[in-house]
Amino acid sequence: MVFSVMDPLGRWLGAWATDFGWSSVLFRMALSFVMAAVIGCERSSKRHAAGLRTFIIVSMACTMTMLLDIYLGISGGHTYYLISAAAVAGVAVITCNSILFSSRSQIRGLTTSVGLWAVAVLGLTTGAGFYTMALIFFVVFLCSLSLLPHFESFLKNRSNHFEVHLELKNIAYLQDFVTTIRELGMKIDDIESNTAYHNSGLSVYSISISISSEELRKYKTHTQIIEALATLDYVYHIEEMN
Repeated sequence: MVFSVMDPLGRWLGAWATDFGWSSVLFRMALSFVMAAVIGCERSSKRHAAGLRTFIIVSMACTMTMLLDIYLGISGGHTYYLISAAAVAGVAVITCNSILFSSRSQIRGLTTSVGLWAVAVLGLTTGAGFYTMALIFFVVFLCSLSLLPHFESFLKNRSNHFEVHLELKNIAYLQDFVTTIRELGMKIDDIESNTAYHNSGLSVYSISISISSEELRKYKTHTQIIEALATLDYVYHIEEMN
């Protein structure tokens, strides 16, 4: 056996899956394609910038680099996976550059960027023939993307701390807003003026708020609090920041 791995699924499939031959190479590429396509569909369904094609390309490219490293190792007798390492580093650089801050001081693209890096690792794992590890990681990865956001939103909505993007009709109303926050049983931890809206005619802020009232903390969610604040006459717009 030219190349073998101690992988349960690989042993079950047989020597054709663990040997480094054409059947094994094509199977790993196909498996990488399918897993990346499923993850890409999940991202596309939520209208993220990096969707089906991007995830497939990243996964397939990393699978190919791992296969190339294995081939060069067999041909040259070395075990340095330099091309694979460079591929992961390249994906990391690209994904870091795709993280953006919106005009409302919110981070955009963080989950997608980490997801692209993770699918690169998934592609490398598949290319190396660690099928069991790759499938376990794929299931955990997909569940994290599709199921955990609901639980994460629940935890955030019940947290004692949250941040809001606030647009006031006039800067003179800021003191009124602060007074209202205190009367409701909350306190302001930080206020930052948003310079992106200086010429809009509005007074715009990013505000960190802590809930100090036990009753408010127990019976009201962030959504309910923000809906109540939105009814104030001088508030043009308010929303929770992610």
